[in-house]
Amino acid sequence: METLTTRRLNRATLARQMLLAREKSDVVAALERLCGMQAQEPRHPFTGLWTRLEDFRREDLHRALHERSVVRATMMRATLHLVSAADHARFRPVLAPSLAAALSGRGELTAGLDLDALLPVARAVLAEGPRDFTELRALLQPHFPGVNERALGYAVRMSLPLVMVPTEDRWAFPPAAKFALPEALPGALPEASPGAPSETSADVPSGAGAGQVEEPGEPGGPEDPAGELVLRYLAAFGPATAADAQTWTGLKGLRAVLDGLRPRLAVFRDEKGRELFDLPGAPRPDEDTPAPARFLPDFDSLVLAHADRTRLMAEEYRGRVTTKNLRVRAVFLWDGTVRGTWQAEVKRKAAVLRLTPFEPLPGEAFAELTAEGEALLRFLEPDAAAFEVRTEEA
Repeated sequence: METLTTRRLNRATLARQMLLAREKSDVVAALERLCGMQAQEPRHPFTGLWTRLEDFRREDLHRALHERSVVRATMMRATLHLVSAADHARFRPVLAPSLAAALSGRGELTAGLDLDALLPVARAVLAEGPRDFTELRALLQPHFPGVNERALGYAVRMSLPLVMVPTEDRWAFPPAAKFALPEALPGALPEASPGAPSETSADVPSGAGAGQVEEPGEPGGPEDPAGELVLRYLAAFGPATAADAQTWTGLKGLRAVLDGLRPRLAVFRDEKGRELFDLPGAPRPDEDTPAPARFLPDFDSLVLAHADRTRLMAEEYRGRVTTKNLRVRAVFLWDGTVRGTWQAEVKRKAAVLRLTPFEPLPGEAFAELTAEGEALLRFLEPDAAAFEVRTEEA
């Protein structure tokens, strides 16, 4: 069994995440290839797509959201993600156990909650039109006066496949966005047909060594959405362990799914002796493949995609990226790994990107990061009159 070095794992994952080179792709295909993008705040996926796609424009994602080929909804790890509408229909039911677990884990908050009674009332309220959660809770509270109103909203979010309604705001959603049932909005969203994966579900990322992968047999074929989700995870973030896949999805028991898929997968080991699974034709570039300077937004899915994140960052930096209150900071990559965090701000028409390296950077790193950072500022703040990249001490 071949052993893959940490650096080789790094290059393999960067290739799939379109971080070795920007690639040409439409937004829907990119999101399906990336297996969605975490979208805790509206701006972050725009930044994440800009750093991955050639000639990406803000209008491209706006259009896809308003055409409803892309949705913002609660998905992996019970958090908001941008996914294709087809993937939302296909995989939201697969994730139901993790969403139910998130709800049951809030036992003190949800005391007295009768989910069977709540959901029909919530559906009736939402059938009348989109609501933000302040509105929804106020409309539900009279029906359930003895239940914590925040529990009512959280239970609805975890239990119903709601999507957020885009607006003409700069980043497509206001701070208090409205949620809706997909079927209550004009123009039905795609439904998942049993045994029919989305168009790109069997595709393997392009790049060095890419190729088509056979449709897997039982389990994990088109008739098995859980197996398909695991395959899509490997295509986007592999090679990976069962623990990695469980960390990203929030689901348990994926080792059994991977064991069922084993005859159709490539199997490796990492330098710690752990078993890694992958798609046979997926890219695994040489570890010396150049990796350009790149900026990832807050909560970027790549930073959260593995139980062991040493392929992306040194373990001692993990606590400086993920805060105690579980915020995941925006980071920059140099030579393929996380070397620090960044923040952008505008004052008096001057856009400034502040880099906070975890260790001193070589001169060539700062030159590359400055060029990439200025381009990022122009994307984020096109109306600014000046652009500057600064380095600050941690």
